[in-house]
Amino acid sequence: MARTTQDAPGASQVEGPSIPKIERSAAPLRRNVVDALRTAIIDGKLAPGARLTERELIEMTGVSRTVIREALRQLESEGVIETIPNKGPIVRQLTLAEAKDLYLIRAVLEGLAARMFVANAGPADITALGSALDETFAAYHEGNPEIVLKSKNRFYDILFQGADSETLSSMIATLHARIWRWRALGLGHPKRSASRSQESINGLRTLLRAIERRDADEAETIARIEVTNAGAEITRLLEGDNRPFTESPI
Repeated sequence: MARTTQDAPGASQVEGPSIPKIERSAAPLRRNVVDALRTAIIDGKLAPGARLTERELIEMTGVSRTVIREALRQLESEGVIETIPNKGPIVRQLTLAEAKDLYLIRAVLEGLAARMFVANAGPADITALGSALDETFAAYHEGNPEIVLKSKNRFYDILFQGADSETLSSMIATLHARIWRWRALGLGHPKRSASRSQESINGLRTLLRAIERRDADEAETIARIEVTNAGAEITRLLEGDNRPFTESPI
């Protein structure tokens, strides 16, 4: 299952297991498996069209067939995977129309996360967010799309954790699992706008300043704009549209 180039043309092969062994803990085992599968999808280890066979998942995770089936049902209900007759469950393909829809929803949810971060996060959370932002700036400067994506994921993970809403974090995690490859495309496409990286840096820097001032309204607005700009870039790249982006407040 880790080697999926035949199921997903253009996808790179992944060496070694895609999903780590699941450790027993206080958290429900099924949730741990769901989280591990979702992370593998977000990280691109399981490409669109990749088959998810129960036998291989059991070997990789070390859990029972019952737990695997429950986890797959959960991911299918979230729209992350789908079951194909005579083939079984696969990582779901995503159309451009659906991507547009998901970016609209993502803008609302991440805007809400920024607002809730202002309300609930402590000084240590803001410091951690600033450190993650520094790493993101460095990644942009280095110019490696994979490192940029990982550093931005860490920034947003801290933002979502600081928002202190398990429900919101779960909804956003599901959303990211469905659109991860569009985010990767936006960062690594050869025709990516020359101004988009600086635009994103400016937007995130302004977001952090709004959070440091505890300005929930501005933080929510900026977070929404940053996602809207990302979605506009994806639309432009895939449709060949040269419409200008919404400008981030600086």
